[in-house]
Amino acid sequence: MGKRKEFTGTVISDKMHKTIVVRITQLRKYPKYNRIVKKYTKLKVHDEKNTAKAGDTVRIQEARPFSKEKSFRLIEVIKKIQVPHFEIKEEAK
Repeated sequence: MGKRKEFTGTVISDKMHKTIVVRITQLRKYPKYNRIVKKYTKLKVHDEKNTAKAGDTVRIQEARPFSKEKSFRLIEVIKKIQVPHFEIKEEAK
């Protein structure tokens, strides 16, 4: 039995319930011109606990189909995005 495919990518959307969209970047050699080009793939990933947020770096793994377009599962959040903390100060009159 073969291993399941694993990828590392960046979350670009977390607006759906228990689903995130992950962008995978791959470097490929363009055969005619012998240049390296970047290829992007967007995958829908099952996130059971809604832990990943937009901007996070995550590791995903191939799984059984969860829906028509969703057949990957979130394994772990590798790096959380740092969100700056803002305080709202009220002015005294």
